[in-house]
Amino acid sequence: MASKSDIINKLKQRWGITSTFQIILILIVFACTGMSVLYVEGWAHHLLGIPPGLDWYVRVLLFVVLTLPLYNVLLLFYGFLFGQFRFFWNYEKQMLRKLRRIRLCRRTSE
Repeated sequence: MASKSDIINKLKQRWGITSTFQIILILIVFACTGMSVLYVEGWAHHLLGIPPGLDWYVRVLLFVVLTLPLYNVLLLFYGFLFGQFRFFWNYEKQMLRKLRRIRLCRRTSE
């Protein structure tokens, strides 16, 4: 089993950061974003008049269409509030590159 310092060092290396305090801030941003998106998702469904008793596949589709873009915006917002905007901006750009790569792979296989 890996020790705590091994896990922290792996995160520092993977994320390209040097401070343990920065890791803590980044994890706090992820936690705040996750909690907020769940709260805002319910509010958005109520605002849009989406009934709570929908089939699971409709809920999944709505989650992808509504919640994932909202999650990305909230991630940048909390990243800004906690002074980690640059990290999360690079994180978002990397995620978009991966999505483009997946999309391009699908096009070439068709």
